[in-house]
Amino acid sequence: QVRLVESGGGLVQPGGSLRLSCAASGSIFSISTMAWYRQAPGKERELVADITSDGTTKHVDSVKGRFTVSRDSAKNTMYLEMNSLKPEDTAVYYCNVLVRGIGVTSYWGKGTQVTVSS
Repeated sequence: QVRLVESGGGLVQPGGSLRLSCAASGSIFSISTMAWYRQAPGKERELVADITSDGTTKHVDSVKGRFTVSRDSAKNTMYLEMNSLKPEDTAVYYCNVLVRGIGVTSYWGKGTQVTVSS
């Protein structure tokens, strides 16, 4: 089994910055894509950014130029650098990883709260 632990969330003023981390541990032999999702109250969970095993990244339009996803494959850790935060970025941010075994299995972390407010 795979365990994912997100960290780095908190309360920040508009325009501020936060860096989220997702550390994966457990029965991991091959991690494919790692991704950050977020979910605000009353809204569906949305993909924020993802990064493939070869380092290719993708960011949702609303965060392009402000957020940067990266990973350290040797440490099985993914990061999300968030700058110029806006109130609409307020959400629970979740880590997701795809692990290759017999097939491909998706795992989720429990999330970390990000609140952007003055």
